[in-house]
Amino acid sequence: MPRRKTDTGLEPNRRAELLRAAAKLFVEKGFDATTTRDIAEAVGMRSGSPFYHFRSKQELLKAAMIEGLDAGNAQLLAAIDGISDPEQRLRVLVRTHLGTLLEGDCRSPLLVSETRALDDKARTEIAAAFDRYQVPWQETLDALQKAGKLASAAPPVRLLLFGMLNWSSHWYRAAGELSVDALADAAVAMLLNASPAAPAKGSRE
Repeated sequence: MPRRKTDTGLEPNRRAELLRAAAKLFVEKGFDATTTRDIAEAVGMRSGSPFYHFRSKQELLKAAMIEGLDAGNAQLLAAIDGISDPEQRLRVLVRTHLGTLLEGDCRSPLLVSETRALDDKARTEIAAAFDRYQVPWQETLDALQKAGKLASAAPPVRLLLFGMLNWSSHWYRAAGELSVDALADAAVAMLLNASPAAPAKGSRE
């Protein structure tokens, strides 16, 4: 039986590979500087092949952002499922987010500035995807404030947290002494004004 294809005509696994590669290049080189050839070469396609499936580079950017954010949101929700303690939930959210950025291949949260290349309709769709991604974060911050563990859960706090976490992608090195676990603990400790957890036996700290 032939493999199911998406409505773009591209096999699901191949489509996901193309979107991940495009997002990575858009982050590393910028949307304007990334060429069709760059994207195609990254996934072993001919230079014009990506646009047999996406009408434009802008459409590819929009799909990479929305599908990446929705996939990341599903991963977050699965990770915190069943966790009632808001502090523990925050730790899992932070660790999962950092793992996606620093250990995985999802760069969608880092593409915010590239939405300037898109029209208003596309930006509205992407904003909705960001809103969906931020729901469990805001709910957790609200719960922490209610429990007296966070001074404020106002939206700027959430945005500052995202900014801090996302910026780590510019300086973090997997081969360095700092593990992603330790980085996540430090970020949570900074937000909650607490001491970071002691490093586990065998960690790089």
